[in-house]
Amino acid sequence: MMVNPLALFVGLAILISPLGIMVDGLGVNWGTMATHKLPPKTVVQMLKDNNINKVKLFDADETTMGALAGSGLEVMVAIPNDQLTVMGSYERAQDWVRKNVTRYNFSGGVNITLVAVGNEPFLKSYNGSFINLTFPALQNIQNALNEAGLGNSVKATVPLNADVYDSPASNPVPSAGRFRADILGQMTQIVDFLGKNNAPITINIYPFLSLYGNDDFPLNYAFFDGAQPIDDNGIAYTNVFDANFDTLVSSLKAVGHGDMPIIVGEVGWPTEGDKHANNGDAYRFYNGLLPRLGTNKGTPLRPSYIEVYLFGLLDEDAKSIAPGAFERHWGLFRFDGQPKFPLDLSGQGQNKLLIGAQNVTYLPNKWCALNNDAKDLTKLAKNIDFACTFSDCTALGYGSSCNGLDANGNASYAFNMYFQVKNQDEDACIFQGLGSITTVNISQGQCDFPIQIVASSVSSSSVSSYLVWLIAGALFVFLMF
Repeated sequence: MMVNPLALFVGLAILISPLGIMVDGLGVNWGTMATHKLPPKTVVQMLKDNNINKVKLFDADETTMGALAGSGLEVMVAIPNDQLTVMGSYERAQDWVRKNVTRYNFSGGVNITLVAVGNEPFLKSYNGSFINLTFPALQNIQNALNEAGLGNSVKATVPLNADVYDSPASNPVPSAGRFRADILGQMTQIVDFLGKNNAPITINIYPFLSLYGNDDFPLNYAFFDGAQPIDDNGIAYTNVFDANFDTLVSSLKAVGHGDMPIIVGEVGWPTEGDKHANNGDAYRFYNGLLPRLGTNKGTPLRPSYIEVYLFGLLDEDAKSIAPGAFERHWGLFRFDGQPKFPLDLSGQGQNKLLIGAQNVTYLPNKWCALNNDAKDLTKLAKNIDFACTFSDCTALGYGSSCNGLDANGNASYAFNMYFQVKNQDEDACIFQGLGSITTVNISQGQCDFPIQIVASSVSSSSVSSYLVWLIAGALFVFLMF
């Protein structure tokens, strides 16, 4: 895709910090649902190497927090949905804040600025499971932060899916946006409480999902170039991101909070698992989004700076694919921390490959393939199914990079993915005599048969250093109080 020459001159409002040049307020989501994780310190260094100074987590894992200590990165920690019930107890919320926020609050600790309470808890597919649990948890966490003396610097928020608001079918424009009727009471409570505590609302916006499974959706409207404008009382909307964001602005205005700060907690584009999920479309999307963010032009109803967290940092091969095969492929980087395509996070259009993870250790150059000498293939289908059940075969799906393999290629791909997940254990390439280990790379065309990385493990030395750091932090907190 050709880059618009004008894009080379944008970036009028970029942030210049000790870390380098960056779109103002840009962060990334760091998910860890992978069978083989990179060492957290490697990931933190990769963030710093690419001048990314904000990161959003999905928990408050001690090892991750230890790696972030002293990095200077702004961090959003999280309380998963399955902990919302216990956060209904103020004592438990106080305990969580002590263990996951206060203990890191010292010079050289972790720069926590936000606490995400739940993750898309009002998602329609959850069938109301968390509707009555989210506000009490939010209230208790923020009050516990306030009581700990952290309320001015650390705010609690709730990352919400964009399905919490919509416009009526009779008037499907952003200015008609309202919160869903079935959760209007809960959303009003949450927004009032956020406003009282000067906290932002957090929303996840996914233009890709507008396209997914909907062939009637105008393709160009998911991107930032060349779409037919949609008129809303004289305002022309040329992309779904702006329209979605402003639908939230209108929804907030309708409940008396039209000026509330908004964080886009997740936005991105997957590169595998669907006909629209590929490097080319991801490149096109980010090369529209980032220059717009770099100018701080905002949206028609919020023509100013927007704080955005890209989703996500790394591919995650252990995520559920119930929403779609693309779920494992949102990363700007592959599972091994290597960049997928050129990008300029400053928004100036000077695209180049991001800096990948350094000193990554891979398993040996061995693959598991279909045994060409196998005679009885009657059990092949069952063995492929077994391999794909316990590994990631999403690249074989329709529209994906390995969709063009023949039957033998499909079998080899499945066998190899299972073999790699099992750390190349020889017993993981038997498949009732159908598998065979080879040292010849069996990748075909654009279909990569990957070699897995050596899974991250905390060595005794790193455990010791982490404990020293933790004790120092605890002493600091004790002396402060």
